[in-house]
Amino acid sequence: MTQTMTAVEISKPGAADVLKTVQRPIPTPGPGEVLIKVAYSGVNRPDVLQRAGLYNPPPNASDLPGLEASGIIAAVGAGVSEWAEGDEVCALLPGGGYAEYVLTPAAHCLPVPKGMGLKEAACLPETFFTVYSNVFQRGGLKAGECFLVHGGSSGIGTTAIQLANAFGARVFTTAGSDEKCEACLKLGAEKAINYRSEDFVDVLRAEGGANLILDMVGGDYLPRNVKALADDGRLVQIAFLQGPQIQLNFAHVMMRRLTITGSTLRPQSDLAKAKIAESLRANVWPLLESGRVAPVMDSEFALADAVAAHQRMESSGHIGKIVMKVG
Repeated sequence: MTQTMTAVEISKPGAADVLKTVQRPIPTPGPGEVLIKVAYSGVNRPDVLQRAGLYNPPPNASDLPGLEASGIIAAVGAGVSEWAEGDEVCALLPGGGYAEYVLTPAAHCLPVPKGMGLKEAACLPETFFTVYSNVFQRGGLKAGECFLVHGGSSGIGTTAIQLANAFGARVFTTAGSDEKCEACLKLGAEKAINYRSEDFVDVLRAEGGANLILDMVGGDYLPRNVKALADDGRLVQIAFLQGPQIQLNFAHVMMRRLTITGSTLRPQSDLAKAKIAESLRANVWPLLESGRVAPVMDSEFALADAVAAHQRMESSGHIGKIVMKVG
């Protein structure tokens, strides 16, 4: 193994063109860590926020962007027994995925599902960890309940539609074009609402309200989500594309016994993420291996074309996941 690797770093906060290709030392795994030779790296909205200076990495995490990757274990640290050199994995990362090699806790790795390639596997960790932990563990979605996910054509949305459908929920979603709505219907949504021509509040109220809403928009969607919920409904907030601050009449929350909660994945403890990985392996990996659920692929870029990958993400024209081929 050489001593250096190619990586893409954020040279300064700004637009996509601040992403620069550099040479970095190959990191060495510490206790409980593995070093992955990256095959593909997923591109996610938090990468864009980090690049813009709006989402700083946690302490001790790599300053390089990239929160998920697939590849081959190149080295293991002390105390790691569940993985060995040469194993194919996909992994949730604390950062650093935009590089030829990356470190992550061994417990945050998952096997590449049988029958799936490394390209598709790179699309799994960030969205599946996020959706499973928020929709099923935090949100408590059950079979037969009415579920609304905003941004149904995004990586989060396409994952949430499929998983909620697979576990027996009635799935509703919003998207910004008829093409995106059609893609959501094909994934299992009962109704896809074009938010440019329909009001999701009216649609959900006509159905008796949503038992659970997964939202990443925020802003003026927050009071509208409250209106769209059924009595005793739950709202799980995972991002704020339109901002985190809004006025809300909490009397409606109290009178209708609503629950508003939320989480972000990256700042959670290594143990918390390891527990999510265990649940995914037990409850979701069989669905992936049977073909019942699959990542939706939008586009592939080379690592050297990270600028174009970010521009694709920011255009909001994508349906599903964007990946970069690294190795």
